[in-house]
Amino acid sequence: MRSEQEVNRAVEEYSDLIRRLCMIHLKNYHDTQDIFQTVFLKYVLSSVVFENKEHEKAWFIRVTLNACKDLLKSFFRSRVVPMEELADHPFTMLPEHTEVLEAVQSLPPKYRNVVYLHFYEGYTAPEIGKILGKNVNTIYTYLTRSKEILRTILGGDGYE
Repeated sequence: MRSEQEVNRAVEEYSDLIRRLCMIHLKNYHDTQDIFQTVFLKYVLSSVVFENKEHEKAWFIRVTLNACKDLLKSFFRSRVVPMEELADHPFTMLPEHTEVLEAVQSLPPKYRNVVYLHFYEGYTAPEIGKILGKNVNTIYTYLTRSKEILRTILGGDGYE
């Protein structure tokens, strides 16, 4: 079990990353909070020794993505209507970013992950390949295909 100082440092350092990843995948604030707690509980209970900061960050990304996937394929999730559909609340983002965010969220998960890690977190294709356990050429293919899809959705070449 990790010390309170370690956990506080990790929460401070990775909380934004984890919340953004969850929102991209789950599109729901409450599910995001659940996964956030799950990820940090796994961190507290984990005995993994990290080689460096990048290894630790990659661990958080992988655990978050796996937790999101698990939630999305759970029985409960497939039988529930999101609160957002019932409440009719607009997504709380800046209007100029909403269209791009919605387009990214509409991508298939394999493309969405790569787009997020590349454009929002600044990882290179080889780094993304290591994090996701994929060949670097596959990552380049995903990036190219996702750009084509986003260009079609957003209508034009202005959204690189």
